Amino acid sequence: MKFLLVAINAKYIHSNPAVYNLKEYAQAYIEKLNAGYPDNSLDYISDQEIVIKEFTINNQIDQILEEIYLEKPDVIGFSCYIWNISYVDSLIPELCKLLPDSHIWVGGPEVSYRSHKYIEKMNYNIQGVIIGEGEETFAQLVVAYSKTKSNKANDSIDISNFYTKTLPNINGLVYIVSNTFPTVERVLQTANIPIIESTAPREPIDLNNIPFTYNDIEEFENRIIYYESSRGCPFSCSYCLSSIDKKIRFRDIDLVKKELQSLIDKKIPQVKFIDRTFNCNPDRATQIWSFIHEHDNGITNFHFEIAGDLLTKSQIELISKFRPGLVQFEIGVQSTNPDTLREIRRSCDMKKLADNVELIRNGNNVHQHLDLIAGLPYENLESFKQSFNDVYNMKPDQLQLGFLKVLSGSYMKEMSQNYGIVYRSYPPYEVLSTSFLSHDQVLLLKKVEAVVEIYYNSYQFHNSINKLLTYFDSPFSLYEALGNFYSDKFDTKAKHSRISRYMLLLEFYESITKSKEKIDSSRDIQKPDSGKDLKEFCQLLTLDLYLRENVKSRPSFVEDISIYHKNITILRQKYNLSNKEHIEVFIKDNSEIYVHFDYDNRNPLTYNATTKELRL
Repeated sequence: MKFLLVAINAKYIHSNPAVYNLKEYAQAYIEKLNAGYPDNSLDYISDQEIVIKEFTINNQIDQILEEIYLEKPDVIGFSCYIWNISYVDSLIPELCKLLPDSHIWVGGPEVSYRSHKYIEKMNYNIQGVIIGEGEETFAQLVVAYSKTKSNKANDSIDISNFYTKTLPNINGLVYIVSNTFPTVERVLQTANIPIIESTAPREPIDLNNIPFTYNDIEEFENRIIYYESSRGCPFSCSYCLSSIDKKIRFRDIDLVKKELQSLIDKKIPQVKFIDRTFNCNPDRATQIWSFIHEHDNGITNFHFEIAGDLLTKSQIELISKFRPGLVQFEIGVQSTNPDTLREIRRSCDMKKLADNVELIRNGNNVHQHLDLIAGLPYENLESFKQSFNDVYNMKPDQLQLGFLKVLSGSYMKEMSQNYGIVYRSYPPYEVLSTSFLSHDQVLLLKKVEAVVEIYYNSYQFHNSINKLLTYFDSPFSLYEALGNFYSDKFDTKAKHSRISRYMLLLEFYESITKSKEKIDSSRDIQKPDSGKDLKEFCQLLTLDLYLRENVKSRPSFVEDISIYHKNITILRQKYNLSNKEHIEVFIKDNSEIYVHFDYDNRNPLTYNATTKELRL
């Protein structure tokens, strides 16, 4: 029999570790079973093939449909998440037409917590849902299907005991009872509704039993490697599905080190740990960080989701010794409002978190990504502004302004009416408004999110933005004004050239200059001087531009440096620089400053070129 596992990822660089775990675990499970049987035994499991097909949400539905059809699988399994469930919903009815002899199963967080409703939504066209952890459940399904294969000439399926004795003994299933294989006809109740059965919940598996999935690394070329060293989370955040799994399990530390060494030896560009709170066990986190530090290959970057306030002094001392770019941290702050944090069941020592973020930042060797969530209970616009300013002032390398997703199975969904949460009825179930935040305010925050992503997270406008901050009373005020200005000029969802974004920033600066009123009447905020300050701002734009790219077509805000050609030529000869290497001239206090931009040596955290002042 052929089993086809289908993953539809958000981007090509992503991979789906779930389907690879299912395949590797099932193959190892069957090998272990077969080891106890002679080859001619009726219990020997043979004639099974497990195939993986990965797509992205950028693939056309027709293309995905065609490739699945050409595999002619007996059983199809879909890995379901909020980013791909609409594709799965569209594919299943068409597959039932093209492959009526195939069973279709689904699994993953997007269907595990609403299995019966999903089966009904799909008009009973799927065989069932694998609930929760799927490795052992899928392995037992593969065995069950393989054993139902009879010795008939037409290679049909003997299903006489399949629904009465086999499936009921596989934990972690919700399935439709059928008297045929394939499911062209269903066993119907008097109301013509198929019978849906549920088996007992699946107990958490031992993570050490999941085989390493990256032995054949070639198929993951140019893609992020996702690595899992633990499952479960000790926290109870009401918006997160990970809080449901309280049984935290760890992969054996020696096994983790062995597998990480394999990835280090292969010089994988990035390994992304998908542990929900990597440092929930401080000693274990320290062991792994020490290992990757001691075995650093100078190339591989490791990404960790951590709780910033749990970092210890000794860990920060260790982290300070890392090669710049060896690790990056994602820290979910979500809100700095104590009432909000209490309501969403999130404990955090905010002062310690801020102190730790600062200590790590001072090391200039670790990229820090801090998250905020808009739409949480008790967080109105003024409260969110404060949260934004608090996190912005921690000076993260990236600040992600996300919006609450009301997920099936989460406590947040249970409580959504209490908070007046209105959210989209389709994935990703994003908040539209709450009792504390109107939809108009959500739309305002969408504008802020867009310009934060463009002008802060890209790190392409660092010096220009810092200058603009001096004209506003708070970071949020700047991005609010910039967001409104940007949306008036551009479609915030469309892609625009980087030069056009520089030009817009200059135009925004000029609009501030022309304003006759103070930005904030509560205190005396510096007002730009239309002459000297504008020239200085243009130089900052120029610096930001050339830090990232040696552009040949110089924008209008870049000063003409042809009059300095002779001096630049002298400097090229003095420092042995080729014509391809860029030298820019800046004017300060009526003096010329010559700066060399080295694009072959970039900052691993910002990707900006290194610079050096050249002297005649």
